[in-house]
Amino acid sequence: MPLVTTDRILAERRVAAAFNVIQLEHAEAIVAGAESAASPVVLQISENAAKYHGALAPIALASRRIAETANIDVALHLDHAESEALVREALRLGFTSVMFDAATSPYDENVSRTAQMVAEAHEHGAWVEAELGEIGGKDGAHAPGVRTDPDEAVAFVEATGVDALAVAVGSSHAMTSRDAALDLDLIASLREAVPVPLVLHGSSGVADADIRRAIDAGMRKINVSTHLNSIMTAAVRDALASNERLVDPRKYLAPGRDAVAREVTRLCEVIS
Repeated sequence: MPLVTTDRILAERRVAAAFNVIQLEHAEAIVAGAESAASPVVLQISENAAKYHGALAPIALASRRIAETANIDVALHLDHAESEALVREALRLGFTSVMFDAATSPYDENVSRTAQMVAEAHEHGAWVEAELGEIGGKDGAHAPGVRTDPDEAVAFVEATGVDALAVAVGSSHAMTSRDAALDLDLIASLREAVPVPLVLHGSSGVADADIRRAIDAGMRKINVSTHLNSIMTAAVRDALASNERLVDPRKYLAPGRDAVAREVTRLCEVIS
């Protein structure tokens, strides 16, 4: 099927499930898991993942091909891109949505850079996500205790024209425990004030029940990365521990891929 934009998914469902791709097995697992759940899905590739592969194109083109052969709607999203050049490359490669992250820049610079990327992405028909400050865990403005101010969020959306806004409400990137405490009242206030969909980053650290509560309060895109990596790593460790003579990567990566697919199916049911 052709790639879709994230807003197309949100037009059909109240919330979009978004999972990060690090290697080919992730993309295969995410699409397979979403297909089992009969759920549309957002495949996300971060700037850090592109750096790991030495360039964006190899993992992006492979992920795009997997997405285009899926029997569900799939959006291909560039996650946490701090480089305008990378955003432009993603648009050339056919990404249907991008997150431009100028959150560590001074506010006025964040606004001007983001507005420019919004204009360019919209010319390509792409959907744009941004944020006011870094979500916790990235050594930047949004330490776990920082919260997005609704008035500032409204002003930022109006000034930039973004299609979605990542907000700081208590989650933090790269958490391996699922005990983050979300500010549900703040989410509800942001939902009432901000005219575009709200995005929850750091959802790996949020328990299933709280993900549901966040969606009910107004979150419309839920990003998951580290949790899937934990699932994959545990399955790979088990496979290697079961046979010390195992050397064929397919023999231990396949169980990891299968475990991720099962968890994506389960999470697609949570994120609904």
